[in-house]
Amino acid sequence: MSHSALLITKIMTISAILLSGGTGSRMGKPIPKQYLTLHDKSIIIHALEALLTFPLWKEIVIVCDPSYQSLFSSYKTVPLLFALPGKTRQDSLFSGFKSLSPLPKWVCIHDGARPLLKEKDLLNVINAGKTHGAAALAVPIKETLKESDDQLFVKKTLDRKNLWTVQTPQIITSDLLQKGQQYILEQSLSITDDVSLAELLNHPVKLVLGSESNIKITTIEDLSLAKLLLENTNG
Repeated sequence: MSHSALLITKIMTISAILLSGGTGSRMGKPIPKQYLTLHDKSIIIHALEALLTFPLWKEIVIVCDPSYQSLFSSYKTVPLLFALPGKTRQDSLFSGFKSLSPLPKWVCIHDGARPLLKEKDLLNVINAGKTHGAAALAVPIKETLKESDDQLFVKKTLDRKNLWTVQTPQIITSDLLQKGQQYILEQSLSITDDVSLAELLNHPVKLVLGSESNIKITTIEDLSLAKLLLENTNG
């Protein structure tokens, strides 16, 4: 990381939550997808090492089953804490959030199944979160999108001009995360990404252009693609 980047970020108090509680049922494997091997190390380890390219974390909370905690024992440069996963993503997020000590000003949430995060993208989304209070990596939609009815007949074609696929990491202030958590509990709502907590509170969320290679591995085909992308990067 450059000297100027360190100057930009060193005044932040920021912690990370690495979500690794999914079962990976779509992969059809005996272990969760994030623990499958990608070029001699687990997918989750690639994701952790990508986070560790940023040297100023207060701590990183890994939300995972206790049986996998030993996998991270060799990583000593940043304090690593652990939290138990919940039934849903938001339950796991809140479990990780409760394990932060004491609360930082900003929280960075990353998926353990995204092993190919680039350092520049991580820094860009952190700085956007610092400026705007909530930010997420995203890439523009390329394909034509159609909305269907229940019988799979097209209702309409959506204008993709302002549509994005959202990735992680996502950055949100602790205050927004805490208030958003309370709001969805009171309203019995559910979310599938983290900055939705800010949206529900009518707080603007900044989208930061990410990289197409920052894929989330959910299928065997995704794993094959990740291997190719990693080979091209290392090559």
